[in-house]
Amino acid sequence: MKKRVLIVLGLIVIVAAGCGIVQTYQNLMRLQFKIGKVDNVKVSNISVSNKSKLSDFNPLDIISLTSKVTRGEFPVSLTVNIEAKNPNEGQGGGVSNNSVTLKSFPWKLYIDDVETITGNISQPVYIPSKGENVNIPIEVSLDLMKFFKQQGLEKMVNLVLALGGSNKSSSKLKFVVRPTMGTPFGDLQYPSDITVVDYKFN
Repeated sequence: MKKRVLIVLGLIVIVAAGCGIVQTYQNLMRLQFKIGKVDNVKVSNISVSNKSKLSDFNPLDIISLTSKVTRGEFPVSLTVNIEAKNPNEGQGGGVSNNSVTLKSFPWKLYIDDVETITGNISQPVYIPSKGENVNIPIEVSLDLMKFFKQQGLEKMVNLVLALGGSNKSSSKLKFVVRPTMGTPFGDLQYPSDITVVDYKFN
């Protein structure tokens, strides 16, 4: 009789743990991401924050940029702020307060629908529950000429200005990501990629 009770209790524990894992997984799948502000956009170490056209660069900068384009180079750096939102409420689901730790955030960056570089976050990010937004800064550094070949200086500058100039917009950016979350049951990875854009949370 005692053995049967232990077996039943063991099954209850297993079922409860299984339900907790399922609920935790469902909660994690509710996390959402969106592209926020784009900051610190520079081309060849020249800030473009107050510029809207090529003629806003001083003559020495234009000579320097022309020289780089001639050599097949166009180094650009920027910070893309990803907004993460955890809409899970309060208690339950196997995760205390339904808060989540983002363990890994491997990404592929698309600029103007052209796939460019890949990367990941350098350390875990804590995302509290109840719909709080958390900012995840992604530092990006790349040579645009590798992905936009045979483009003239003005077209290259206009692309960078669209990202970080005085009329900047993040609409030309897109991230494809596959997040991994830390849970009491181990790390859980999203089953498929998520496309992160600027106009809605995904």
